[in-house]
Amino acid sequence: MDGVAMARAGGGLFAGFRVLGRFSGHVPHVLRYHGRHREFYLATAVGRSVHTYNVKKLGIVAVSNALPQDITCLAADRMLIFASYDNVLHAFARNKEVVHTYEGHKARIHLLQPFGDHVISVDVDNVLIVWDAQSEEQYLEVDFDKATFAVSAVLHPSTYLNKILLGSEQGSLQLWNIRSNKLLYSFPGWHFAVTTLEQAPAVDVVAVGLVSGHIIIHNIKFDETLMKFQQDWGPITAISFRTDGHPVMAAGSPIGHIALWDLEEKKLMCQMQDAHSTAIAGMSFVPGEPLLITNGADNAIQVWIFDGPGGTGRVLRSRMGHSAPPTKIRYHGQNGEQILSAGQDGTLQSFSTVHEKFNKSLGRGSINKKKSKKKGLKLDTMALPPITVFASEVAHQSDWDGIVACHQGYITCTTWNYQKTSMGAHKLKPEEFSKHKPIDIYATAVDITSCGNFAVIGLSTGQVDVYNMQSGIHRGHYGDERAHEGAIRGVAVDGLNQLTVTAGSEGLIKFWKFKTKDLVYSTELSCVPSGILLHRDSGILGIAFEDFSISVLDIETRKIVRTFSGHHGRINDMTFSPDGRWLITSSMDCSIKTWDLPSGCLIDCFLVDSAAVSLTMSPTGDFLASTHVDDLGIYLWSNRSLYSLVSLRPLPADYVPSMVARPSTCPVEDVDVAGVEETCDEMIEYVSPDQLELQLVTLSSLPESRWKNLLSLDVIKKKNKPREPPKVPKSAPFFIPTVPGLIPHYVTPREENDTQSKVVNLGVLAQKSDFYIHLEEALRTNEYTAPLNLLKSLGPSNIEIELRGLAPEGGGSVEVMLSFLRMIGMILKKKYNFELAQAYLALFLKLHLRVLSSEPNLLEEVSRLSMQLEETWIHLQTLFNQSLCVLTYMKSALL
Repeated sequence: MDGVAMARAGGGLFAGFRVLGRFSGHVPHVLRYHGRHREFYLATAVGRSVHTYNVKKLGIVAVSNALPQDITCLAADRMLIFASYDNVLHAFARNKEVVHTYEGHKARIHLLQPFGDHVISVDVDNVLIVWDAQSEEQYLEVDFDKATFAVSAVLHPSTYLNKILLGSEQGSLQLWNIRSNKLLYSFPGWHFAVTTLEQAPAVDVVAVGLVSGHIIIHNIKFDETLMKFQQDWGPITAISFRTDGHPVMAAGSPIGHIALWDLEEKKLMCQMQDAHSTAIAGMSFVPGEPLLITNGADNAIQVWIFDGPGGTGRVLRSRMGHSAPPTKIRYHGQNGEQILSAGQDGTLQSFSTVHEKFNKSLGRGSINKKKSKKKGLKLDTMALPPITVFASEVAHQSDWDGIVACHQGYITCTTWNYQKTSMGAHKLKPEEFSKHKPIDIYATAVDITSCGNFAVIGLSTGQVDVYNMQSGIHRGHYGDERAHEGAIRGVAVDGLNQLTVTAGSEGLIKFWKFKTKDLVYSTELSCVPSGILLHRDSGILGIAFEDFSISVLDIETRKIVRTFSGHHGRINDMTFSPDGRWLITSSMDCSIKTWDLPSGCLIDCFLVDSAAVSLTMSPTGDFLASTHVDDLGIYLWSNRSLYSLVSLRPLPADYVPSMVARPSTCPVEDVDVAGVEETCDEMIEYVSPDQLELQLVTLSSLPESRWKNLLSLDVIKKKNKPREPPKVPKSAPFFIPTVPGLIPHYVTPREENDTQSKVVNLGVLAQKSDFYIHLEEALRTNEYTAPLNLLKSLGPSNIEIELRGLAPEGGGSVEVMLSFLRMIGMILKKKYNFELAQAYLALFLKLHLRVLSSEPNLLEEVSRLSMQLEETWIHLQTLFNQSLCVLTYMKSALL
């Protein structure tokens, strides 16, 4: 498969990177202690993966590999994390990879309990299986009668060897010995279904949570109820005991409230209302610390600390996203690090693409913030509907509000302050509606000027108003009474506050002078527009129509310059690339398409399993962010054209887009798209070839300091000459004998005995270096690789010494000088190490010019080298001149 086809199979222009804003689901979390790290870790199930956080900072430390389906049950022991989906149970090691798979259930698993070297699982058909955690074999299988004892909770009581306690929907409890497979004792119960079982700090004592809202503190050794509590908020969803010296029990409810009970005085101590906006899924007191960890289906993890009066807790750390799907996202600022997101839960939140600790929530919109705080989330009648459209600017955001938002079916637009992370000071609506609120009139479109001073708001009646962001004062409206006959589908202000563009449902686009509010131009569109988007830097306006087509309008010439068609569903959102070359659109047909504006072609298209509701492109061009139908996450797609070769050629008319899986919390290493593995993006180490094409030359990889200063060594030595003569060091007490030569070698004992002979060995005194010896051998073998490699390993001073030693007066010979010249000829012939050949030859000529002129053999070899050098350089110079001409022509064409 070629590169283009591989890129197409892999989704082309965009590749899944990771998802933001996903923290928790309806599955209770598990708390683990790492003995070596001496730290507590928290594991939560998010979709198909398990996220692991440290409790100290609530920072994510690991994300597991994704399972085939969403996780429905979670448990953990000292070494493994157990997660199940449907009827299959998996075990994760090192918080990441699946190491064990347990298959044998016929129905969905809904209860898990680690038990020493075993794990217990119970399915909805009332079958309990005990698995050996390592061998994956079934140790025991027990089938309960669903009519008389439907298992609804399981617990291993502390110090009870081989025993488990089971709770049932009928209200009774049973104590079983797993090793002998015997029912030891049956507790009659309290005639209400058991929802949860929790071990108390005291041995033999267990807390039993009932569907009626009762909590029974029961001694299972003597079958005796010690105390009984009741909460008014429905079934008990979770129970936890404080173990730092305070006898306190916490209980969770289905509506998100937490009750704290004093076990000594046997009474309710305090209530923490609206801790979560959904049911409390999991609750754990950190052993030995005044910290309570809770999670819920509202996509929130919270760590509460109990350090205040009255025993109530406050939020110490939290990680929370949208509890209902986000509907509109936009990048905030120009650094591409913050994404503003408005969700169906009524909140406006900011998610950081850098780190979760920079996430922040701007809260919910409210008519009266003070009254809302007093009433609480559940009873708040002052809350505003969810935000449908918003616009933001960073200019002056530290001085006044920089965000303005429209609410669903509501005429009043709200301002928000990013710096204060709260709702702003102003509520913007026309003066005629200041005393009463109309039912059928609402704000539909909004834009904020690039200077951050003005907000332009369009209404469903066709009216377009301008407000001052600093004071909230109404600064006028466009048109005599209203700007359009139909509802406003979009408003936009250019980058210099010269023009305001409005689109109406009657099919007109109008251009107004921003300051004087005069109509400049009006044009009729081919169809009713559903939305517009302006790229301020280039003055390009994207228009989405209700017939699923898209047009691009130039606001300077006020003409349609491009028209695109190809979507088969309502266009949900559009976004431009930072340079204005691409228009990216999402539709209800579950496709995301990228249109190239200069060529007017579709260059990329891929499908997702759920339609993208909103899109936004990073101002830095590195990521595309999307939100999807019925999904809480914000998905980041990396722009592959920034870091790999991606074909931007137009897609053929018969191109069939492939389904691309949405990314998980961390970058996925083995993304499989449409059954084709992406091997083109693997990081393959590049190995440079030894030799380029034959008509080119190859340089060595040596640093310049090894060869560039060879001709200037005499100057360098003069500059480095010491001012004072060197002092003779004191003689050493002993010395190791060495063999004379340029590169000293220690004398072996045998050689030492030889040198002590009275007969002088003249061969030892002939100081031939290794380089000299290699050149002599090369005369016979005609192989010059060894002397060249040796020369490359030396420094400039050593190279000069070696070349000086080649002349007869330096102890060399004419034959060795001839061998050196042939070595240079070999380098020039093979066209590699080109700069080294020039430097070595220049130094050789400088040192031995007198000897060369007096020896005919050397003169003949030098003349041959001269011709070889001239041919090579003339060819290279021709290539240089040709490249410079092409480069000069291209630069002049661009200018």
